[in-house]
Amino acid sequence: MSGSITAVILAGGEGTRLRPLTNTRPKPLLPILGKPCVEYVIRSLVDADVDRAYLTCGYRSQDMVDQLGDGEQFGLDMRFAFEDRPAGTAGAVKLLESELSGTVVVVSGDVLADVDIRSLVAMHRRKGALATMALTTVERPEEFGIVGLDEDGRITRFKEKPRTEEVFSNLINAGIYVLEKRALLDIPAGEKYDFSKQLYPKLLERGEPIYGMPIAGLWKDIGRPQDLLDANLRMAERKGREIEVPGARCSGKIVASRFQADGCEISGPAYIGEDAAVGPRASLSSCALGGRVKVGEGTTISDSFIMDGCTLEAGCTIQGSLLGKGCRVGRGATLVNAILGDGVILDAQAKVEGRIME
Repeated sequence: MSGSITAVILAGGEGTRLRPLTNTRPKPLLPILGKPCVEYVIRSLVDADVDRAYLTCGYRSQDMVDQLGDGEQFGLDMRFAFEDRPAGTAGAVKLLESELSGTVVVVSGDVLADVDIRSLVAMHRRKGALATMALTTVERPEEFGIVGLDEDGRITRFKEKPRTEEVFSNLINAGIYVLEKRALLDIPAGEKYDFSKQLYPKLLERGEPIYGMPIAGLWKDIGRPQDLLDANLRMAERKGREIEVPGARCSGKIVASRFQADGCEISGPAYIGEDAAVGPRASLSSCALGGRVKVGEGTTISDSFIMDGCTLEAGCTIQGSLLGKGCRVGRGATLVNAILGDGVILDAQAKVEGRIME
């Protein structure tokens, strides 16, 4: 098997568990180190010599078009497909069947996947597989589809979201598939249909050559608010380095654009976006700050995710919290395990703990 590779990026979900951050943007556009999450998997596809990708959109689809355009900036011919109603992971690919040829790579656009898809395609072709599934390991496999392999890497067992007593592996389905187009013949047209719940069990039962391969790189589900922060911190650990910044005492792995510092302390892993400004005696640890974020004198930020254009006035404490774009937090305010939607304004000395504010 050789020849052309086309890709389908599934990006139609609403990201309901990440509200209110997803009230104003689709989940694939949430930032990881200042870039849309979906951009990482797009670049992984380009590295695997994919030259055309179809991006399936549903929720806030125009935002996706506006952000990604025709894919020219990635060196990719990107085309959009719009779902009138949810078709399921496999059903969404079936709708594009007439546009696809040769080997097809299917990826999720709403997980962080800075991964080696090239090697996955190479294994798929080497084994003569009908389908090959990227795998990764997690601590809590009950939340995912788990996979059993034989010595040759062939999938022998598959169980979607097992109960604890049913877990036989910590290898899980990473939602990245390499398929031969003929695998799409088993997907019924016009029905909501899923790869992991329906297509793969069907192919396994028939004895088709289905393989799995642990994928190299960083894969991280961002389904929940804590996951979004963790994805930023893990990527900062992966891409960052120890840096020196005038006006800041820095330690640990940090990814930073041009920003202003005035007698502050930054402890990685951390990300600081372009044109941010961090004031005197401010302390930042394990956090991600977007562009143009202003941090006032003596403000402390830990284990938190702050999106573009936020202003945190002097003496604030921000812990375990996520803030959408353009929020303003008044002097001396305290946020603990809070989530603020875009543009939320908090008064001076406000105390917000364990709450979501839109």
